[in-house]
Parts: sequence; structure tokens; C-alpha cells
Amino acid sequence: MREIVFDTETTGLSFAGGDRLVEIGCVELFNRCETGEIFHAYFHPERDMPEEAARVHGLRAEFLARHPVFTAGADDLMAFIADAPLIAHNAHFDFSFLNGELARCGRDLVCLSRMIDTQAIARQRHPGAKHSLDALCSRYGIDRSHRVQHGALLDAHLLAQVYVELMGGRQIGLTLVSDAPAATPLATASSIARAVRPPRRFAVLEGDKARHRAFLQTVVAPLWGEVAAG
Repeated sequence: MREIVFDTETTGLSFAGGDRLVEIGCVELFNRCETGEIFHAYFHPERDMPEEAARVHGLRAEFLARHPVFTAGADDLMAFIADAPLIAHNAHFDFSFLNGELARCGRDLVCLSRMIDTQAIARQRHPGAKHSLDALCSRYGIDRSHRVQHGALLDAHLLAQVYVELMGGRQIGLTLVSDAPAATPLATASSIARAVRPPRRFAVLEGDKARHRAFLQTVVAPLWGEVAAG
């Protein structure tokens, strides 16, 4: 099962209010494992960068002016995410900016049915606890020491690890939580092509057999003797 974990950085909190997307980072998962395939891009927002936003992610107008506008990178982005489910933390925020940019350049929107919100899953899993990305990294022992500022690709990598833990860890099928949120079905063993190796035969040398028999004679009151006697 292919899934995409993604995060965005923006000029502010509201696309409808005039804010724009300036960075997106996507991490590919297959059967809840990172494949190493990513998509990462910065975009020129065609507007100023408020200081309060720059303090969060460190992206300033001078840096972003050297990068293309969203329209120029939309094809590559959409080719990468394809039709996979999209996972984000507080996903409605990220989807509002992604779909806002897509609408602005006349492209089809990403259907909200593809959205998986890790914040909503965390609230169900851990009611009453903190549900920020930092808090969840601490809960699951995920190293975030290199997260000095927000960054879309860095946060997507962290969120990918959090998502796997929220869905039961690597051994997803062993979770004992009856009210856990439904997980996307994984590929079954029969659906994955595997190369089958022919069986290998190992010959035991006669000398090894003799040494083994001699060793058994040295064992005092062996358990297998009691079984045989019984």
C-alpha cells in the first residue's frame, strides 16, 4: 500500500486570507515503511513574508525569490503524490493550502477522502494528552534534536515515524487496542511477488556424528532419558 506523508510551510494561517504555500515536503511509504523516495520544493509566494511566519520556518522573501512559483512545480508534485492517500498533521490546514494553490493555477483539487489526519488519530489514541508533533515524538521516543525550526521535509520524515507508531508500530496486526482507528489495509503476502530459493541440503560429516554421540554419553541424567523411560 503506497501512502504519502507530507507537510507544508506557508506565509501564514489562511489561504483564503491571502497567505501562500512556500514549501512542501513529501515522504513515500510502502506498507508503512519509508522507501527513500521524497518530493521537496520551495515556492516563490509572490508576496511578502510576515516576520512572525519567518521566525517559525526561517524562510525569508530573499531566499524564496530564487525559487519558482507553485504553478511551475505543480506537475512534478502531482506526479509524485499520484492517487495515494495523503497523511498530514492537522491535515485540514495543509489540504487547504495545497488545494488552494491547485485551484489558483486551474488544476483539479485533491479529494478530501484521501486525507488522513494524524492529529485526529492521536486525539483518539491518547485522549487528554498533548498532540503536537513534538509531543508525539517525545511519546514514541523519536529523535527530533535536529528540529531547530519547522521545515516541511524534516517534519514529514518525523511525521512518517509518528504515523507508523500511531497505527500500531511495525507489527501493525498485533495491536490490542480495540477502539483504534481503522488502518488502511496492507498488501497481503499473496499479493507480493517473492523470489523463492531452492532448498539447500547440508551434509553432516561422520566424524561430527561420532563426536556428538560421545558428548551425549557425558551428560548426567539427561531429560530425554526420562522421557524415553516414561
